[in-house]
Amino acid sequence: MTNISTDQDHGVAVASGFFRVVLYIGVLVLVIWLGRSAYRFGYDIFNQQPMSPGDGQEITVVIKEGASVYDIGKTLKKKGLIEDAKVFYVQEKLSNYKGRLNPGTYILSTAFTPDQIMAVLAGEQEESPEEEEDW
Repeated sequence: MTNISTDQDHGVAVASGFFRVVLYIGVLVLVIWLGRSAYRFGYDIFNQQPMSPGDGQEITVVIKEGASVYDIGKTLKKKGLIEDAKVFYVQEKLSNYKGRLNPGTYILSTAFTPDQIMAVLAGEQEESPEEEEDW
């Protein structure tokens, strides 16, 4: 009888060790995934890139009265001007344009960086870089 009890205890110990190793591997994978996600989010915030190089395409955007920064970001993403509304939200909070984005109708270019878009929405930059005409 003692021998059976010892075999069961040994089996429980092996199973316990196996599940512990699986748990450690799962935690390690989770930590790596979270680290990569956080790095990518931070990289996207500080490495502002336009959606298309060169002249880009001009797109009309309507920002409604009372729209939050996140709502503005979703609108810009839908129009193809930015890649991620959450990243735009954080960029606005860290920028000089915090709380200064105005409602209205704007002509924006896919060649604008998020900072340039915020400058236009805050009324500090011309909507189109080539709007100057010789009269």
